[in-house]
Amino acid sequence: MGLDSLKEIGASALTNLVTTFIFLLAFAFLRIQPANDRVYFSKWYVLGQRSSPAKNRTKNSSVGKFVNLNLCSYFTVFNWMPKALMMREKELVEHAGFDSFAFLRIYILGLKIFFPITILVLLVLIPVNVYHGTLLKLQKEIVFSNIDKLSISNVDAGSKLLWVHLLLEYLLTMWTCFCLYKEYDSIASLRLQFQASQHRRADQFTVLVRNFPHITGGTISKCVDDYFQRNHPDHYLGHQAVYNANKFAKLVKKKKKLKNWLDYYCLKFERNPDKRPTIKKRCLGLFGERVDSIESYKERIKELDKKLAAEKEMVLKNPKAVVPVAFVTFDSRWAAAICAQTQQSRNPTRWLTYWAPEPRDVYWKNLAIPFVSLGIRKILMSVAAFALLFFYMIPIAFVQTIANLETLEKYAPFLRPVVEQKVIKSFLQGFLPGLALKIFMCILPKVLMIMSKVEGHFSLSALERRAADLYFYFIVIDVFMGSIVTGTAFEQLKSLLHQPPSQIPSTVGVSIPMKATFFITYIMVDGWSSIASEILRITPLVIYSLKNMFLVKTDRDRAKAMKPPRIKLTDTLPTIQLYFLLGLVYAVVSPILLPFILVSFAFAYLVYRHQIINVYNQKYESAGAFWPHVHTQMVISLLISHILLLGLLSTKKAAYSTPLLLALPLLTFCFHKYCKSRFEPAFRKQSLEEAMDKDIKEKATEPSINLKDYLADAYLHPIFHSIEETEMIDIEDDQSQTDKGSPRSNIVSSPYSSPKYSFDNVFDA
Repeated sequence: MGLDSLKEIGASALTNLVTTFIFLLAFAFLRIQPANDRVYFSKWYVLGQRSSPAKNRTKNSSVGKFVNLNLCSYFTVFNWMPKALMMREKELVEHAGFDSFAFLRIYILGLKIFFPITILVLLVLIPVNVYHGTLLKLQKEIVFSNIDKLSISNVDAGSKLLWVHLLLEYLLTMWTCFCLYKEYDSIASLRLQFQASQHRRADQFTVLVRNFPHITGGTISKCVDDYFQRNHPDHYLGHQAVYNANKFAKLVKKKKKLKNWLDYYCLKFERNPDKRPTIKKRCLGLFGERVDSIESYKERIKELDKKLAAEKEMVLKNPKAVVPVAFVTFDSRWAAAICAQTQQSRNPTRWLTYWAPEPRDVYWKNLAIPFVSLGIRKILMSVAAFALLFFYMIPIAFVQTIANLETLEKYAPFLRPVVEQKVIKSFLQGFLPGLALKIFMCILPKVLMIMSKVEGHFSLSALERRAADLYFYFIVIDVFMGSIVTGTAFEQLKSLLHQPPSQIPSTVGVSIPMKATFFITYIMVDGWSSIASEILRITPLVIYSLKNMFLVKTDRDRAKAMKPPRIKLTDTLPTIQLYFLLGLVYAVVSPILLPFILVSFAFAYLVYRHQIINVYNQKYESAGAFWPHVHTQMVISLLISHILLLGLLSTKKAAYSTPLLLALPLLTFCFHKYCKSRFEPAFRKQSLEEAMDKDIKEKATEPSINLKDYLADAYLHPIFHSIEETEMIDIEDDQSQTDKGSPRSNIVSSPYSSPKYSFDNVFDA
């Protein structure tokens, strides 16, 4: 008898739908409460375009400061859905930046690829797969589910109907490549238009230089000046050295805390001028002589200022505090492009130049890593990632053991009476495996981000892209391959490791159709319930509420208590790629999985669009630099689908049709190489033609601009900033600035609310 997978999927779908609806209903209720406004509209507070509704309530209504008493608003709790779709793409770029826009386009691409494919395969392949009824003839010999009756497993070996699967695989590949090409072309074009439409930015004139030669009897600054004045005499403006000032940063952090307490006691005194606040001097204010709080904190801050000045002077005078890295500035974009994209020295390992990331994107800690150690770090982290890759097969195998109840009962027979109950069995097989796998994978991105930092990348965007790449490979091997191969824990894994490599595609290919049920349940947990929990933001809500009750003392505290989050590309991009991989693999093998992927793409697009408009505030702007990684990973997924289908058809004795499939991986790889050479340079390099055009236009409109003054403190190390500016950097541009044109504002504010940025022509193409 076959396993009743339809009941399991039905139970999982019902559980996830109910969970999703509860999350959405809770979000719709919580978002209109005044006390939660900073949690669900945090981006608007950063932009300075929203104030707390609690302040607008009448003083007589203390309840109204926390609870929405307007009954009419409760009948429009779901109006956030149409509002999330109303903002046009041009406005979205102006509001949130190009990175956020490009991120949403991934979901649109998924809908473009899989919507017509889903209709085609459901109408064509389902009848073809059901026609033979091969599994029913073998029901005494093998165990199968009702879902398997709709898959290629139900087609007779050597059947002529396998030509239909082969033809549809070709159609799927051509349509996917067409969509990938059009989207790559569109994103590359929009990226160039976005960069051309931007106002002057410091990173357009700046190059990061590393690995200076050994200096004897001179300073690093003098060495940099001499080298670039000699080799770039007509365009070199100056440079900014980088200092290792960790102790200074700790003192600044300490001053922030003291100043916050001073603000608290000043506000307390303003509310009650008749009584000066006091505090005990020793052990966190618990013991010792009682003194005036305001005067005590003023004195402590004054003493700390002396330490800060002394530490700053010491760092400036200590040659060892200077890191062999410099931000070199030029008088034109053209000159910066020449320097960043050419070899500077006859020794290719000296005077290495890179495009400088924008100031907000700099990861200052890694600039101090010696260049020689970077290669060693990368090797060590690659070995560690390889070891971790196989270590994570253990929890994946454990999850698959839970998914296979027969194996669970075999090793734990005392659980049989409980597991065999229909309700519990449906829950275990329909919901728990997907949830357990999701929990295991939640830890991994944080570990991979730490490994990326150890590798030594000097920008936040590079760190996230590297961690996302590693996470994608983990998902492909551990989640996808591991879930298929380790269906009965380690027995199949052991057999896989001991068989010839040429047999692996066949072994995995045979297992793929049987795992459709598991992946359907995983998609519902990850793509429905998990996405709904993303918009509910229950963890940030609880943390903000606790901070508000116990830690918030000033308005500055309240602003810091709910810092706007950002899109975690390390987590989200590989998860999206898993859906693409599953869709491409199962489109021909078991097409019943595609509708669940479509629903996930549509729902995630709606949720993330809302979050990008109202909640997320990106730390940096890379102008969609992650798109080449997205494209490459989709092509890898397409190649995997070809290889696994080839292995599956080889077991079906399709001697005439299978060889024709050999051309697909080759054609797909050629397509990828063409796209890489055609579009990737737009994401990696700056064309001299565009740089010169931008320079000419700027000189015509602003002939008197003094670039040297403009770039003077663009990449100034935090040690050179005043204490107040350092605090603003530390809270990661949580305050909007009025002058968005200054280079320093790129560090402390979002550039997209500035009127100097014009995107009128970005979407004309």
